Amino acid sequence: MMNAPLAASKQLVIDAQNKPIAIPPMPDYNGRVLAYAGAAAIIFAGLLTETFADWLIWLVPAALLWPHAAHFITRRTMLKRSSRVRPKMLLIDCAIGGAFIGLVGLIAIPSFAIFMMLTFSCMLIGGIRQWLWGMLCFSVTTVTVFALHGPAPTFNSPLLLSMVALFATGLYIGITAYYAHQQARALMTAKTQIQYQREQSIALSHKLSKYLSPQVWQSIFTGERDVRLETQRKKLSVFFSDIKGFTELSEEMEPEALTELLNHYFNEMSQVALKYGGTIDKFVGDSIMIFFGDPTSRGPREDALACVAMAIDMRKHMKIMRQKWRSQGIKTPLEIRMGISAGYTTVGNFGAENRMDYTIIGKEVNLASRLESLADPGEILISYETFSLIKDKIMCRDKGEISVKGFGRPVPIYEVVDFRRDLGTDRSFLEHEHAGFAMYLDSEKIKTTEREDILIALQNALERLRHEES
Repeated sequence: MMNAPLAASKQLVIDAQNKPIAIPPMPDYNGRVLAYAGAAAIIFAGLLTETFADWLIWLVPAALLWPHAAHFITRRTMLKRSSRVRPKMLLIDCAIGGAFIGLVGLIAIPSFAIFMMLTFSCMLIGGIRQWLWGMLCFSVTTVTVFALHGPAPTFNSPLLLSMVALFATGLYIGITAYYAHQQARALMTAKTQIQYQREQSIALSHKLSKYLSPQVWQSIFTGERDVRLETQRKKLSVFFSDIKGFTELSEEMEPEALTELLNHYFNEMSQVALKYGGTIDKFVGDSIMIFFGDPTSRGPREDALACVAMAIDMRKHMKIMRQKWRSQGIKTPLEIRMGISAGYTTVGNFGAENRMDYTIIGKEVNLASRLESLADPGEILISYETFSLIKDKIMCRDKGEISVKGFGRPVPIYEVVDFRRDLGTDRSFLEHEHAGFAMYLDSEKIKTTEREDILIALQNALERLRHEES
């Protein structure tokens, strides 16, 4: 008269690697056979004790046959395609149980036993919602059949019938609870395994992210971008830089020390690039290629401004790094030179299906590379297109025209001086450098708690210089 509380077939949980983990449930068929066998035992005990009417004997074979018929209906007919077949079959079981209680005239212990088995099944299968619907069907059929058939001569039941009813109910609830416990243990084991595999996958993805720009990795990891060979045309700002004097330095330093210096340089410059939202394309030798406008863009003007602002910050940061290298005994004056071009390029995944590279191609890339090679140490050269986008906030100097392969006419170029707000007496950035002395001051970045220490250091330096003069 009731359904098993667990799945009809072996339940599967998908782990972090999309592999199914089997969870042992109690099949619907076995649960229904157990429940209706208990109901048949209750009916037989009621007939033996003459509590039930003799004509109810037909309910014994009906109770034993119904689970097989229900199994055939749910597994061998079109109903097997229904996702709600289990709750619906349980509602039928509730209706059958209510009809049986109405037929026996609400005799207390057997009625209570059937009610408890149905309640237990409804709560395990569908919670409160299933229980409410089940009790509605149960109540309607109980009241209807009871009204038609009338009450039993007495609501009390003999000892044998009571013992059989309680034993059948306890046996059913105990066995189904055991399977529910086993399933819960299997679910906890699967959850632990999934969590472990998830942590492994996250750790591996973070390791792999070191080989991609954070923006590209994020777009792939969140599913915003598919990993397939595809490209698109977009207006980007392209940046190239290299270190002037690096070739000479490589001849003076040991490879291990040179590698450490280069990695330190790349790490510092990468932090600056990520600060402004740049997509780091690649490192080649001592060169860096960065672009703005993909995978995310704030618009061509803001992308170009961010790119130039990054270049200015890199130039300032290079002065700090040069002072640190000088303190480490590196006397070769290393200078960064940079080139920037804004325009339409082709961006996306290039390569083969089994090995792709997320990069950009186009004449603007060639122009940025050419500008970088033409720049003097510490100089930032930009194309006219870039200049037109940032000229209201960045002071630039006209550097004439150059001929570049792929462009039909000479290209006007400009040198980046600085932010307009940082020029004049109100500028926040000051620098001065001589042999034995170097000063770099960016007042916007100085914290209030550090200002007093800086003033003391400058005062000590001033007194030392005056003392040596006298």
